[in-house]
Amino acid sequence: MTSVRFTIPDAALAGSGARVAVAAQMACLLEASAPKPGNVSPGRPFADLTYADFVAAAVAIAGPLAGAGARPLGATIRLAIERTRAWTSTNVNLGIVLLLSPLARAALTGPDSASDAALRARLEGVLRETTADDARDAYAAIRLAAPGGLGVVESQDVVDEPTVTLGEAMRLAADRDTIAREYVTGFATTFEHAVPVLDRARWDGLSWDDAVVETFLAVLAAVPDTHVARRGGVALAHEVTGCARTVVDEGGVRTAAGRRALEALDTTLRDPAHQASPGTTADLTAAALFVVLLRGGFHAGRR
Repeated sequence: MTSVRFTIPDAALAGSGARVAVAAQMACLLEASAPKPGNVSPGRPFADLTYADFVAAAVAIAGPLAGAGARPLGATIRLAIERTRAWTSTNVNLGIVLLLSPLARAALTGPDSASDAALRARLEGVLRETTADDARDAYAAIRLAAPGGLGVVESQDVVDEPTVTLGEAMRLAADRDTIAREYVTGFATTFEHAVPVLDRARWDGLSWDDAVVETFLAVLAAVPDTHVARRGGVALAHEVTGCARTVVDEGGVRTAAGRRALEALDTTLRDPAHQASPGTTADLTAAALFVVLLRGGFHAGRR
């Protein structure tokens, strides 16, 4: 049998950088591999997006994130998207990159064994210190990734050159975009909601696939997905959240009734235009995975 070895051509892959790179790759792969409703996973592609695209993207961002402590935040975001687009032809991981880049920078400015609270405190420092150059690089990355459904806004639109810091730009977008809101709230959904659900699922003995799906459902049931809102409208986003609550109430991955409801939800969300695909929720799930893996949580619970 021929083995396949992924190589990461980045001099930053040493010490803590290597730990960040592996955690980022694992977070992306665990998130993409789990059969989350309405999302791509093995054997369940979209017409323009496959599981292989997510594998390529996971490998591509490892080097940029490993070096996140040695370059400005915006430069890391831009480099990660440039590396991704060298291997993929569509937007695969913009939301993930926007979330993981400041987390990686925070992880590389302190001890490897830091608690979630310490990591979040350093993250808040990273977010406070953003510059207009960070915003320009992030805007360039967004234009390169070309996500669907962005629309046009009156102030600091991504088609223009920003005149504010990245943090200020995210504040302007926070009412319409959950990822922007994470920048403003110190990643509140990630640390206060998604990470505790993921931890509990793993310590309860759920497999990684089931733990990821449970985390995804919990976030979706609590926070309407802004990717759905952009593509299909706010009403659809709230409808999808209501459906996720129903699945959670039925027991989710932990009961037979919950799994039947989960399968029904997946069928409902798979419209041809992907308007109901909860992509932002998947990104938040990846961020929670990254946090857990950074503190050595891969072996918690059952493997």
